[in-house]
Amino acid sequence: MPWLIVILGYLLGSIPTGYIAGRIFKKVDIRRVGDGNMGAQNAFRQLGAGVGIAVGLIDAGKGALAILIAQAVNLPQIGMLLAGAAAVIGHNWPVFLRFRGGRGEATTIGVLLTTITQPMLILAAPAILTLVIWRNVTLASAVLFVPLPFVCWWLGVPGALIAYGVALPCLVGFTHFLRTRWVPARLV
Repeated sequence: MPWLIVILGYLLGSIPTGYIAGRIFKKVDIRRVGDGNMGAQNAFRQLGAGVGIAVGLIDAGKGALAILIAQAVNLPQIGMLLAGAAAVIGHNWPVFLRFRGGRGEATTIGVLLTTITQPMLILAAPAILTLVIWRNVTLASAVLFVPLPFVCWWLGVPGALIAYGVALPCLVGFTHFLRTRWVPARLV
């Protein structure tokens, strides 16, 4: 049963929200416009603010839902964390679109908001303020994710969750690196 929930997490993450929104609202493949990314940032730029925000919220919801399902069936903590990671992996490499998806920031935020709620809420205000002022998602993500382990430690969050709060943003960074610096976009 635990592996079924992890697979379900991957399939939830694989739902291509940005791709579907692009097809519905602009009749475009979001992966062929802008930066070629299937995530909320490219949707925001290419499909409009409202659609981009909706894509971001739904992508975050995919990650949160994977965790909530794992909690609902009383999976042990490791199973719950694997289900959340699987949702992020599914978003980044979706089975439905030949394994070419987004970077997983919004999905990671949804997973972490559900697993380490208080530290994420503390850091949400400065991250959102950074995003509004500088309109830079990478900078806002750094404001959210870099101090996260320290805030978790300060609040007494267990070590496994602190490590998880470091690992998922590292996966986002690794995916970003693959998409923009190392491998040509058409191969990723």
